Amino acid sequence: MFEGRRTGTIGAIKTQKYIINQFHTLNVLPFVENYKQSFSFIHKRNLYKADNVLGLIKGTEFPKKHIVISAHYDHEGIKNGVIYNGADDNASGLSALFSFAEYFMKYPPKHSVILAAFDAEELGLEGSKYFVNNTMISRNDIVLNLNMDMISRSNKNELYAVGTSFSKKLEYVLQHFDGPKSIKLLTGHDGFDGLENWTYSSDHASFHKKGIPFLYFGVEDHKDYHEPTDDYENIQPEFYIEAVKTIISVFERMDDSKF
Repeated sequence: MFEGRRTGTIGAIKTQKYIINQFHTLNVLPFVENYKQSFSFIHKRNLYKADNVLGLIKGTEFPKKHIVISAHYDHEGIKNGVIYNGADDNASGLSALFSFAEYFMKYPPKHSVILAAFDAEELGLEGSKYFVNNTMISRNDIVLNLNMDMISRSNKNELYAVGTSFSKKLEYVLQHFDGPKSIKLLTGHDGFDGLENWTYSSDHASFHKKGIPFLYFGVEDHKDYHEPTDDYENIQPEFYIEAVKTIISVFERMDDSKF
């Protein structure tokens, strides 16, 4: 149905409508008119028209300070007649945005939250770049980015939180994190531990370049990464559920902080 969600395709447009419908159902306000932030860019000499889908949950105590919770919804599309569904990359992160929205219906956040479904991550982080350069609020009023990209499977039962090396506050919160113990929440992959550096690997990079603190949640690459076999049958539901619970628990700690 969604045809791999390639930026600018019918599948992407269908995905945008699906996200907006979910936001409506979950009482998420539009952050921009009709939820859609439209933009265009050139990639490999091709002009693309794209849309970020942006929702808003108003904070109860610090409504002018915003935490951006993000996940890209685009993927590889159709190649040689084969659909790349991108179940882990990144339908998993996008679906977690809906879990956050459902959570906020019962437990409103203290800080305002922008739920950002970014387009064109696969084409050079274009959606998040556009967002940070064209947001209607002051950059100083974006206090944190929590980005989710590939969070639904891990044979090692490991979820990484990247970004603590750039913020003493985030480092402290993760060091003292006492959330769910059903999966291993690890820090690293930020360029200082000999592991592959993920600092610029997804949309959190756009925030980092603007000096905005970030935590990127993701798993190690697997054999289906950017392959047509990244299908829903290969996600691990028990791990995925616990990963989302863990990320929400980290958000709770951050939302209790003052920035």
